[in-house]
Amino acid sequence: MTFTRSRPSVLSTLLAAVLLAASGAVRATAQTTPAAPPSSHAVATPDNAILLTIFLKHDENRPLGELSAQLERQGFYKAFPPNGTEVVSWYVMMGIGQVVTLRLPASRLREVNRVLEDTAWGVYHTEFFPTYDYKAVGVSQHEHAK
Repeated sequence: MTFTRSRPSVLSTLLAAVLLAASGAVRATAQTTPAAPPSSHAVATPDNAILLTIFLKHDENRPLGELSAQLERQGFYKAFPPNGTEVVSWYVMMGIGQVVTLRLPASRLREVNRVLEDTAWGVYHTEFFPTYDYKAVGVSQHEHAK
């Protein structure tokens, strides 16, 4: 019995068809899965609030006037912080730049990130530190330990 390589076997053809169909189904599912709806109306409550500390590290190789003009052109101060987020603190940290802490619902994290991508990049290098309020728990544990 002689086997020729010019014609694929039925099993190979079937396997290839199944793999192609499966990859198409995965691709179609990925394309039709709706994105999460914008959550710009969500309000921070004790059960959903996070604190987000953002380091806005300015480009020290460019003059401050040039950086400020670029922020203005990009609409930074019109868009940041987004309406409905609470500014907990906003400091200038010498040697770093600006350090902003916001309180917001966790569902709005993406929105804050996008605002900074659209309006701060090119002027600032950003670092994000999401946290949560632990003060009540820490104080309670301290009092209990006395």
